[in-house]
Amino acid sequence: MSSLDGTTCLITGGARGIGYALADRFLAEGAAGVAVVDLDQGDCDTAAARLAERHGDRVLAHAADVSDEGAVRDAVTATEERFGPVDLFAANAGIGTGLGLDADDDVWERTWQVNVMAHVVAARVVVPDMLARGGGTFLATASAAGLLAQIGDAPYSVTKHAAVAFAEWLAITHGDEGLRVHCLCPQGVNTDLLRSGMGLSDAVETVAIHGVIEPEQVAGDVVAALAEGRFLILPHPEVAQYQQRKAADPDRWLAGMRRLQARIRGGS
Repeated sequence: MSSLDGTTCLITGGARGIGYALADRFLAEGAAGVAVVDLDQGDCDTAAARLAERHGDRVLAHAADVSDEGAVRDAVTATEERFGPVDLFAANAGIGTGLGLDADDDVWERTWQVNVMAHVVAARVVVPDMLARGGGTFLATASAAGLLAQIGDAPYSVTKHAAVAFAEWLAITHGDEGLRVHCLCPQGVNTDLLRSGMGLSDAVETVAIHGVIEPEQVAGDVVAALAEGRFLILPHPEVAQYQQRKAADPDRWLAGMRRLQARIRGGS
């Protein structure tokens, strides 16, 4: 996607954080319309009103549970009735837990549904139509944890790995049919999810120790990657180095992660 000008975009988790920053940037880049989709209609309305003040009447607010295929279809239908076929779907919604072996089955199931199955559901809904029209863009927000690991949060680490794997599968399976797939894998970003857990979770302290960036920087990196056609989007470029070290010597990498964990838990 060399340009967002004239496109229709739908962003889940769009009411705040990275999702809101993506909506703001996509509109600034000339998107014809952006649907802000989140769980609470009030949050969607508030975000859409703020965006409309900056960009005019090119925003749709629509509440949906991203793990519910019927709800996602309704969101896509509402978006297309207002702005036309969805050119870019950003599967951005996600949740963390801060739990390990103490996470019960309900926590695992909800995390799986939001962090993984929501991407699968979205692809079921939009990819066939995109391919029939000759192409489209699917942006999956995963995490650096999906390439590495997340100290202090087993469900998050596992599901983000799965989100990366699904994005890779989409790119392999449909990349030659016109589908452009991008996988966003940031570390610490200044969002409500991060701020709400500061000082309370090993997971949050892990990402914060490597430096927290603003959602607007992430959105800028996404726009650049869309233009360049890059699959993997790393707003924290050092993640690529960590990934290489992990592949080159897994045992050494695991030992380093244990040292980092001990440092965080020791408060030094």
